[in-house]
Formats: sequence, structure tokens, C-alpha cells
Amino acid sequence: MAAQGNQQGRRPVLRMSAEVTDSNPYSRLMALKRMGIVQDYEKIRQFAVAVVGVGGVGSVTAEMLTRCGIGKLLLFDYDKVELANMNRLFFQPHQAGLTKVEAAKHTLRNINPDVEFEVHNYNITTVDNFQHFMDQIRHGGLNDDKPVDLVLSCVDNFEARMAINTACNELAQVWMESGVSENAVSGHIQLIIPGETACFACAPPLVVAANIDEKTLKREGVCAASLPTTMAVVAGLLVQNVLKYLLDFGSISYYLGYNAMQDFFPTMMMKPNPNCNDRSCRLQQEEYKKKETKQPQHNLVVEEEEELIKHESNEWGIELVSEISNEELKAASGCVPELPEGITVAYTVPKNQLDDADVTGEAVQETEESLEDLMAVMKRL
Repeated sequence: MAAQGNQQGRRPVLRMSAEVTDSNPYSRLMALKRMGIVQDYEKIRQFAVAVVGVGGVGSVTAEMLTRCGIGKLLLFDYDKVELANMNRLFFQPHQAGLTKVEAAKHTLRNINPDVEFEVHNYNITTVDNFQHFMDQIRHGGLNDDKPVDLVLSCVDNFEARMAINTACNELAQVWMESGVSENAVSGHIQLIIPGETACFACAPPLVVAANIDEKTLKREGVCAASLPTTMAVVAGLLVQNVLKYLLDFGSISYYLGYNAMQDFFPTMMMKPNPNCNDRSCRLQQEEYKKKETKQPQHNLVVEEEEELIKHESNEWGIELVSEISNEELKAASGCVPELPEGITVAYTVPKNQLDDADVTGEAVQETEESLEDLMAVMKRL
């Protein structure tokens, strides 16, 4: 892997080799480019991503991005590794007592030394730390004092989510929110583009909307459940959408849920609330509307033209029928047997088929034999 020249203090960017060898850590990633999935996979080396919360979801998210060859990772957390965390992935028993960000940095650097790591061991919800957090988002990019390319929320409380939401709304920073339920069998990810999609304050959970103190909801001696499987699924969905967003391939989910009990994945997109309590969100909505009005409207005409599809003749003789009369539909459906009210049949045999000879050449004849007699004949056969 060769490095590009260092121009005016820029951090050198390592090039990814596409050589197919056992010693090349990027060969299988670069195969995505050869197969036409990603146009330019090397671009991943140019991105900086901030991961807030290095717990069950955040640590696995950071590891996946590290293995994918992200340019820079900024990790935010104030907690320490405990043995109670061993039911999750990533952390190891010998790291107990270390701060999560330092333990993560040590492990991730051993996985891929090409990635640049920056760790911050503090609570982003305090006044002083929040300002520093905003400065890191604004200037923590890979090169030239630029902002980070994406912020990932992997925290486990609404207060931290609201802090991230406030910072990203003010900075017009795109971010992705993620979470796992307290019973450990459901989760979600959400892409938030200030002004274009609903922010976290546009449709807040009841605990936030009602200004309830989360601490009062915690019961003494009771902790939330945690499954490494659910957290890994949510982390995988999150990173998959991060890659699609940064490398511009596939379709990005604005909101994707996960219900482990039924393996159900609901999706939706939430529009911003014009009456959002976050002032910066309302300002971003106004900015987005101004951009929308300046965009040319010819795209709508193109879409209308595309709807006028011409069906030409083909070698298989396939034709599309645009209209079928009610009489034709009745004739095709055949005779309908008499059934109790409210009961219908899945399909019926056309009447003309009943009138014709069967496949053996013998005509279908009526019979006066009872059902019991017919069943007896079938058993003897």
C-alpha cells in the first residue's frame, strides 16, 4: 500500500491495493469495485466518522468500519469496561477497568493500523463537553480542518440522543441514530438529514416530549436485557447504510426497524415537523425549502414521459391486454358452487371444461352414489 504525497500538511492517504493475494487486507473489499457494486471503493479512505457511544452497538460498529478501511474514527464515551459487558461482542475480560474508548482504540489499531483514531473520554451532555463535542464535529474531518462526514449515535439514553440532535441541527450535520430496546429483541436505525427529514425532536418519544427524568424510570436492582445477536444485527444494518451513504451505492433506509421475535423489518420515512421545538431544525427546514425551489423542475417531465411505455411485438408472441369486459371475466371464472353466506372459493373450474371430455377421453357423467360409497371405492383402490 503506497501513500499519496503530503500536500501542505495534509495527512497522507493510503491507497488500497486491488491485488488478489493472501497478504492484502483489502483484496476482498476491492472486489466490490471489480464486480460493479461500488464505483470507487478507495474513497472510503477519505471519510471521517464520529461514533458516539462505544457500547454493544457502537463498539461493533467501530470494528466493522475499521475492517472496511475507513479513513478516521472519532470515538466518544465516558464509561469503563466491566465484566457485565462480556455478554456483548468486542470487549474482552482483561480490559475490565479501562475506559471504553481507550480499550477500543487499542483493539481497533491492532485490527487495522491504517485507520486514524481519535478518542474522547467524556459525557457529551454537560455544558463544557457539549461545546467541545460540537467543535470536534465541526473540525474533526480527515483533512484541512473540515467537519466529519457522518455522526453515528450508538448511545442508550434519550438525553445523549437529544444532545447529538441539537449539535447536528445547529451544524447542519447529517447523522444516523440507532438503538436497541430494553428487552433486547428489537432495534432500529434512522438517517437524519437536518431540514429534509424529521430530527429526533420532531417526533420524540414520550419520555422526552413529557420532559420526564429518565432516572426516575430505572428500578433498583433491575438492568436492561442485552443480546449480542440483536446488537450485532443493528450494528450491521447501521454500517451497511453508512457504506451505502458514503460510497453512493444501493438504496439507503431512512428508518429501518428490526423485530427479532418475528424477523420483521419495517421501513418508513418521516418528514420534519414544521412546529419542531428545536429552533435550528426549523431553520434548516427553511433552508431546505429554499434549495428545493431553486432546483429545476424538468425531472417531473422526464418521469411523465417514462410512464408512456410502448410495447412492441416480440418473438414469443406475448401481448398485453389493457381491458377485459365483465362478461369475459364471468365466463373465465366458470360456475360457482352454492356456499353458505360469507364463504368463497379460491378458484373454480370453467363451465366449458366440465361440459367437455376429460383428459382420458371419457365424458364426465353424473352419479347417484353417496359420498360413503365413493370413499369405500377409493380405499379398495
